[in-house]
Parts: sequence; C-alpha cells; structure tokens
Amino acid sequence: MTGVLFLLFLLFMLLGLPIAFAIGASTLIALHAQGVPLMVVTQQMFQGINSFALVAVPMFILTGDLMAQGKISEKLVNFADALFGFLKGGLAIVSVMAGMFFAAISGSGAATTAAVGSTLVPELKRKGYDPASSASLIAASGTIGVVIPPSVPMIIYAVIAQESVAKLFLSGFLPGLAMGIGLMMIAIIQAYRRNYPKGMPLSLGTIWVTLRSASWGLMTPVIILGGIFSGIFTPSEAAVVAVNYALIVSLFIYRDLTLRQIYTILLCSAMTTSVIMLVIAMSAVLSWTLSSWQVPSQLATTVLSYSSNPYMIMLLVVAVILITGIFIETASALIILTPVLLPLVTQIGIDPIHFGLIIVVGLAIGMITPPVAINLYVASSVTQLPLEQITRAIIPYLLVLIGVLMLVVYLPMIITL
Repeated sequence: MTGVLFLLFLLFMLLGLPIAFAIGASTLIALHAQGVPLMVVTQQMFQGINSFALVAVPMFILTGDLMAQGKISEKLVNFADALFGFLKGGLAIVSVMAGMFFAAISGSGAATTAAVGSTLVPELKRKGYDPASSASLIAASGTIGVVIPPSVPMIIYAVIAQESVAKLFLSGFLPGLAMGIGLMMIAIIQAYRRNYPKGMPLSLGTIWVTLRSASWGLMTPVIILGGIFSGIFTPSEAAVVAVNYALIVSLFIYRDLTLRQIYTILLCSAMTTSVIMLVIAMSAVLSWTLSSWQVPSQLATTVLSYSSNPYMIMLLVVAVILITGIFIETASALIILTPVLLPLVTQIGIDPIHFGLIIVVGLAIGMITPPVAINLYVASSVTQLPLEQITRAIIPYLLVLIGVLMLVVYLPMIITL
C-alpha cells in the first residue's frame, strides 16, 4: 500500500495539483482503501498544526515581508557596499553579504532573494556585470536565508522532530557563513576573469554613515537571537517581538511604509502562511500514516541490511534530500522526509540537531534547482531574464553549496557550534 500511496502522490503532482492537495488526496485514498475511519484525517491535521512553536512561522514571515518592502534592505545593501564595494567585483560580494544580512532578519529564501535582488540588480546592470550570473548569484545567496537564523524550515523541523528551536538556530550560523564565503569565492574568481570594475574607494567615514543608517535593521537579529539565547523569550515570542520592532522602525523611524501598504503586506503574509500551514496539516496525516505502517523502521532495516557504513548511508540520505528538493518545495519536502529519514540516521549515531542542519541545508539547495526552484523564479521576476539563462549560470554556485553540504555532513566538528 505504501507504493500505491507514493504512486498516487506522483500522479497528482504530474497532474498539477498543489502540493498540499496532492499529499492529502493520495493519503486519503490510501487510508480509505484500508478501511481506516476518515475522522483520523481531521484529527491528525489539527494535531499537526497544534504547536506553540508554529506561532513563530507567520510572525517571521511577516517580519521578513515588512523589512523587504521598506527601506531596510536598501540600507543593508549600502552598508555592505561600503565594506566590500572597493574590491574588484565588489558589487558581487556585496550581493552575498547583503543576502547574509537579510537572512538574519527574514528566515525566508524567497524574501531574501527578492529584497536583495530588487535593490542591487539595477546597479549591477549599470556597472556592466553579466545579468544572468548576477541574478544566479543573488538567487544562490537567498538560500542562506533559511540557514542563518531565524529560519522557518528549522522551526518546522524542530516541531516534527521535537527538538529545540534554539539549538537548531545556534547550529545554523557557521554553515550559513560557509555558504556565503563559498559564493564570494566564486564571485571573486568570476570578477577577475570578466574584469569587473571596482566600486567606491574604501572610506571609514562612509562605513560609519551607512552603519548608522542600517543599524536599525541590523538590530533585528540581535534582538531576536539575543532574546532567545539569553532566555528572555522563546522563539515564538521572539517572532512577535520582531514583528512589533519591524512595524515601529518602518512607521516611526524610517517612515517608509503607509498603513495601506502594511495592510497589503499583512494580506500577502497571511496567504503565504496559509499555504505553509495547509501543507503542514496535510503532511501530518501522511507522517502519521507512514508511522502507523512502520515505514520508517522498515526503511531503516532495509538500508542497514545492505550497508552498516555510516558514511555510505549518509551519502544515500543526502542524495535523497537533494533529489527531493529538486521536485518538491522546501516546507513540503521537510515534512515528508523528516519522519522517514530521522529514525534511520539516529540508528547510525547521527544527532537529531545535526541531521536537522543537514536536511535544511540540503533542501535550501533545492531552492535553486529547477523545476521547483523558488529563488530562481524570484530572481527571474526581479531581473526580467529567462529562467533558462539563470539556470545555466547557477551551476558553479550550486556546486559550491553542495560542497558546503558535504562539510556539514562529514565534518560537523569544524562547521557547527
């Protein structure tokens, strides 16, 4: 029956059903065929979203949207430009650094790509940077948005695996930094090959002015993460604090958003949240079904019967994560894979927090691997470039990010706190 369930899921996906409905319909049919009372479906849907930790999801989404629509992203870009713009190809480095700054605010890869792309793309074009390469770099930088905390996927994983959100957040700093450094290295190499220009001369005065201007935005992750790690408030409470802080900064300090714009942002954030929550609810039914059929334990037994080498097993797990990320968006893939793979990796001695980092980084890479590559679609929309051009240019950045993922898997002691 497990095979029938997944065949139905793939069929519904090919027919173009939204991912939540594809999961729900395939699971519903499989349960009905086995004579399971369908009241279980509604019970598990409610149970799947009945978690206080999930309150943080809509709040961080709203925070990111408020920051992206206002002047905060522009001021973060200006600060990054003052720091690194003087280097050859400095504007490409600024793209990555701005992505890392915004990642520490938004918790979303798409929001990071949109915010940085809309601010930097005109300037990159004006200075003669290759448009496709610039767009792909910004899209790749957007993947850092779900690795550097706060991170919506990390919250979802923590709920499913019943692990600490704070520990997951803490583990994301160094991998996110490694991803950024890897992307910068490729950007610098391309800058010398294509003879990109230098930016403004390095000036301590400019750095100070732009730092003061961007300080309100840079304080957001300090408040969020400082409050969490100091124990002042929980991640869910931190998310609410972040929303209020973003509103105060946008309305009374920068004064860059009107009440009408905030109303529109609230609607967009609500729609994004509703999609994620529906996917979580439907996936909770699927997870319960697979668990009741003992699929995770059967998978672990089958894999361990072929090999007990943890390195080979983790290579297989990473391949499954990367392939899934190609076809299914991040939240859905996370909810589907975690209950199946977590029992397997814990049997070979992988810590659940370590695995959470692996699956989040692996699925973040899926954001730039078509056909389901949300960051590429956002970059294409911002730059008005065909998706095919951006996809070809993304390859070197994709390889670097996969290399970072391998470091996270096999050398966690040098890349995690």
